[in-house]
Amino acid sequence: MKIPKALVTGGNGFLGFAITKKLLEKGWEVRILARGKTAIPETKENLAWIQADIRDPEKVMRAAEGVDTVFHTAALAGVWGPEEVYRSIHVDGTENVIAACRSAGARLIHTSSPSVVFNGKDMEGVDAACPYPASYSAAYPRTKAEAEKKVREAAEKGLACMILRPHLIWGPGDNHLVPRILARAKRLARIGPRNPLIDTVYIDNAAQAHLLADQALAEKAHLSGSIYFVSDNSPTPLWDMVDAILQAGGKPPVTRRIPLKLALGLALFLETIYRVLHLPGEPILTTFTVKEMTTAHWFDIENLIRDTGYTPLISREEGLSRLARHLNRV
Repeated sequence: MKIPKALVTGGNGFLGFAITKKLLEKGWEVRILARGKTAIPETKENLAWIQADIRDPEKVMRAAEGVDTVFHTAALAGVWGPEEVYRSIHVDGTENVIAACRSAGARLIHTSSPSVVFNGKDMEGVDAACPYPASYSAAYPRTKAEAEKKVREAAEKGLACMILRPHLIWGPGDNHLVPRILARAKRLARIGPRNPLIDTVYIDNAAQAHLLADQALAEKAHLSGSIYFVSDNSPTPLWDMVDAILQAGGKPPVTRRIPLKLALGLALFLETIYRVLHLPGEPILTTFTVKEMTTAHWFDIENLIRDTGYTPLISREEGLSRLARHLNRV
């Protein structure tokens, strides 16, 4: 029996690492393409690690040779930074992956983001038919949308591919959302009077969705080009989730509150200062994050359930328990 082979771009990242582990558990041969080292031992059977930049077309092409599927998770996280850097990684990098998939005859499972359709307003029960907004307030969603459009164009030209939009991935090993919440515990404040409903997705569930998408694509060619939101299918109030993560990390809940207009004004002021003075790092508030934190974001995933058989493996309660054990062990 032929052993399936996969390339995971960004395989040392939070999601890429989780996908890699699940593939290895299922007996796949896996190649990781990443700029940094992977936490998985290099001596592990059926695993190859390729140190390369997603922006290097020749190395991406070689890395994809002979694989059945490319799981493209490599991305630049955050909402602040030079647009040309975001574009080079998200757009140029994705074009390199598409070319490599075509050359190898491989399927592509492309990790996108719900932010590509965020228009600054509530998103309640939104499905894949939701249009792209006319403009974006940050480089991350703008360039992720451009990358997603490249994949959709590739599907129209015959490439077997699917697009997944996981929302707020969290869990043990998270190197972005959870650490930021815990690091800012003393400075966090609820913005405005609302506690909007949001979707999140536990890391194991997000990884499982990617494997199920590939299996569905392999069996049902007509699904190529499909777009799916990915969540735990259980919306929760935003600040309840923040407080739950804080509790898992041994921190008190958020009790301070600031008016929405004040938060937006502060975000605009900080963005201006950072741009004019070319300050390193990122502002503690941006207009994008203020809008994200004060609007609802939950999505219709019925097409994901129907087409792939997806169901969350880990409940939010179990995920928080695992997160607490992980944080208390670190």
